[in-house]
Amino acid sequence: MWWGRGLVALNWIVFLSLIFSVSVFSKEPAAKFPDAVESDPIKMKWMVGSPPPTDRIVRFDDGSFFNFPQMRWSVSHFRQLMPTIGVSRGTGPARGMPASLRRDIDRLTFKPAGQAAEMSWEQSLLDNYTDGILILHKGKIVYEKYLGSLTREGQHAAMSMTKSFVGTVAEILVAEGTLDSEKPVVAYVPELQQSGFKDAKVRDLMDMTTAIRFSEDYADPKAEVWQHAKAGNPLPRAPDYKGPRSYFEFLQTIRPEGVTGADFHYKTANTDALGWVLARASGKNVAELISEKIWRPLGAEQDAYMTVDSIGTPFAGGGLNLGLRDLARFGELMRNRGRLGGKQVIPEKVVASVQKGGDPEKFKKAGYDHLQGWSYRSMWWVTHNSHGAFMARGVHGQALYVDPKAQMVIARFGSHPIAANSANDAVTLPAFRAVADHLMKAK
Repeated sequence: MWWGRGLVALNWIVFLSLIFSVSVFSKEPAAKFPDAVESDPIKMKWMVGSPPPTDRIVRFDDGSFFNFPQMRWSVSHFRQLMPTIGVSRGTGPARGMPASLRRDIDRLTFKPAGQAAEMSWEQSLLDNYTDGILILHKGKIVYEKYLGSLTREGQHAAMSMTKSFVGTVAEILVAEGTLDSEKPVVAYVPELQQSGFKDAKVRDLMDMTTAIRFSEDYADPKAEVWQHAKAGNPLPRAPDYKGPRSYFEFLQTIRPEGVTGADFHYKTANTDALGWVLARASGKNVAELISEKIWRPLGAEQDAYMTVDSIGTPFAGGGLNLGLRDLARFGELMRNRGRLGGKQVIPEKVVASVQKGGDPEKFKKAGYDHLQGWSYRSMWWVTHNSHGAFMARGVHGQALYVDPKAQMVIARFGSHPIAANSANDAVTLPAFRAVADHLMKAK
């Protein structure tokens, strides 16, 4: 069977599915990887030539595209490797982004969590295998840098930041009256009546407080994450494969576990189920909804795209790919409570709902020790810090950090060899806060 090669061919879906990998709480020492300079995809010449040399070819069907360091090339080239659906920006003009670049940010220093030595902002980019990063302050670009194989014209995998786009669309539909977040999930998708979602409300999907059995333990070959991956993979199935063949089919197989609404549990299946609910409520798939509700009114400069399963269903849990500037535009829209250029692009109550956050006590039980005091709301991570910052987060270093008090947005794409954000948060979170404090003090 296609997954018989040590399950390598599943890597892409597993890594896109999760914002934290099984190693989040591991006490084992981290594996040694080539550093950002050694693993630079341009330096390594992946996929260069007509055809490329055999040892420089990256393929989807053998799983090599998500091995490290090939993955550093793949995250900026998914459309060359797998089926996708477009997220149209429409035909209108792109919204301008004025720039006033600062030369002092690279020299800014801070202390990573748990370390005595200081690190510069410029050093942190390599430490976190950054592919592209952009800082907006008061709506102006003050810092922009592209590394690896990402360019301004290119697009990069958003990974689980996709969830925040989907959660925002859900909040928009609630504000518009198209979706009722207090209704049962099965009121929109009766097919889930026999599943673990049978007692959940739409709000439970949005805040990941469902009671579903969905293990993301890679060490267990029977874990639901593998069934999810097999169902969502667009490759042809082996003749003897009897399992689900799409995200829709898989969601119906999920069993109940626990008490609905009691605790926060980060499980990607919630976002896929929410995507199904949104499609039923609106008559449009997630890619169409992101285009209509966010991408077109945002004034994006590029079309985005999403990976799909074998029947063309967009991967709501992690399939979005987009340009760095457009990611920053989305962050700026959220910072301004839904307004851009003096116009209310999305309802203000959408952003207010996100910023309110979820229940920190429910979040605390999930055990994210490095995110103490945080919560989760509408697929966003809410810090509850003194700046009121909130984030979209994805594996391998994807981040959209919105700091209302500092009037700052940081958009970052990365290709860190370790999927779990716990591998980069010790540097990332202090670095982002240091830039915010610096910009607030600057004349």
